[in-house]
Order: sequence, then C-alpha cells, then structure tokens
Amino acid sequence: MPTTIEFTKGHGTGNDFVLYADPDGDSTLTPAQIAAICDRHFGVGADGMIRAIRTVNVPEAAATLAGAPEAEWFMDYSNADGSVAEMCGNGIRVFARYLVDTGLATLETGDTLAIATRAGVKDVQRGVDGFQVDLGRWGLEGGEPLVRIKDVSVPRPGLGIDVGNPHVVVALANDEELTDADLAYAPQLDPEPHAGANVELVVPHDPLVSDGVGRIRMRVHERGSGETLSCGTGVVAAALAIRHWAGRGAPDHWRVDVPGGRLGVRMFAAEDGEHVSLSGPAELVYTGTLDLA
Repeated sequence: MPTTIEFTKGHGTGNDFVLYADPDGDSTLTPAQIAAICDRHFGVGADGMIRAIRTVNVPEAAATLAGAPEAEWFMDYSNADGSVAEMCGNGIRVFARYLVDTGLATLETGDTLAIATRAGVKDVQRGVDGFQVDLGRWGLEGGEPLVRIKDVSVPRPGLGIDVGNPHVVVALANDEELTDADLAYAPQLDPEPHAGANVELVVPHDPLVSDGVGRIRMRVHERGSGETLSCGTGVVAAALAIRHWAGRGAPDHWRVDVPGGRLGVRMFAAEDGEHVSLSGPAELVYTGTLDLA
C-alpha cells in the first residue's frame, strides 16, 4: 500500500478527476481512500478518480487485451464515493490528455489511441481543440422507468440507454423546470435498476435543429458522485434519447450544453452497427503529492 502518490487534477467541461500513474499495479487505493481524496472539503475534490495502469497488469482485462493488444493502457475509473464504474466519457478524454502530457503515450493530431476500459476498448482521437472518443455501439436498455425528481411537480417517464454504462434520460417541459430541479437529491427510479443509473434531465433549444445540428441543454445526477457540471456518456445518452423521440429525419450531429460547457455528439455507421462519438476539451489543471497517511 503506497504512503504517497503523485497526482494530477484535470477536467472535461467541469467534470473533474484526480489522476495518478500506477503502471505495474503496485499502488491500488481502497474505496475509502478514493472517497477521501475526492471529498471536496477534506480532500483534493473531484467527481471521480482515474488510475493509469498497463492493461497487461489488469487480470479482468485479459480477454480485452487479447483482442486488442494495441490498448496498452487501462483506465481504472472510480466514482467519488469509491465505487467502480464501467466508463466515463469526459474522463477518458482527460485520461488521454494525461497519458500524452506525462509521456506515457504519444498521440499526434488526427491520430488514434486505443484505451482499455471496463466497457471495452475505446478509440480516442486528438483534434485541434480537444479529443474525440468513439464510445462504440449503444443500446436502448433499461426500459422506461418512472422518474421522481425533487422540485419537479410530477413524475416523468425516462428512457433507458446504455453507452457502456447505464443512463435514464428524462425530457422536461422547459428551461424553468430544468433550472428548478434539485439534483442534490438522487432522482428516484421506478423500477430501480439493479446497478443504478445516471439520470439526465434534458430540454431542447428552440429551434431543436439549426444548420443540421440538434441542440439541447442538460443537467445530470451521476450515481456515486451526485450532480456534476458535465457527464460525457450522459451527454451522449441525452442526444440519443432526443433523436429517438424526434423520430425519422432527426440529425446525427448534436450540440449539448451542460453547466460546465459544450460537447459534441455524432452518430455514425460502423461494421458492427451504429456507433456514437463524443468530442470536447480536456484540461489538466495542476499536479501535487498526496500523503495518504
């Protein structure tokens, strides 16, 4: 068990993370340590923690590595409460930036870096002003649970969408409802998914589509973290849900505004079915040393 770790603080549209390198898997932190580090009053403060470990040193990723030997690095992601999560759309862009800036990987503009996650291998491409990640295939999974949200007058139906981790998207009537919703309290889902779910509240811009691009606003409550300024996979799920509800003729390019900024979503055909990608900024803020004792 390590007594100190060198860490970096980073964020993607305000969705913030503590990152550290543990190539050989010698510095595994406990859920309690992760929760303490992510605590915003007594720790560094973050929505989640990311450990950079070589995929070959992750036993659960053996099958993944066999199918994608180019995925040298595994994104070991934990929520702010120390619970393990499958994927993080903002986190993987920040993770790619961290690998490049610390010299653990190289990624030139236009090139692609394969990163292993608990939701499979994701390809990250570097652009001029940020990073884009192919999140792979998605699915309408999780049904249509009824969602109760504090300070929203009546329960609303949600739409379950899986993009490597589970989401329930709820359409609200207007900007006032979106603003008034109190996401300090976790929305209640009926039925409650076995593994929980992130919940996205969405309102379309007027007009919904401008110059062929769909436009929506979103807030999110992430399981294990609470309300965050942004959620990359949640942004993708929200765009997919609105496109689903809009029906035939809805665009495949979307602009999603979250409290922390703006992200892009694109749906496109691939050999194994439709994929969806997320694009946006990834920033590293500062580095430091943590005394775990």
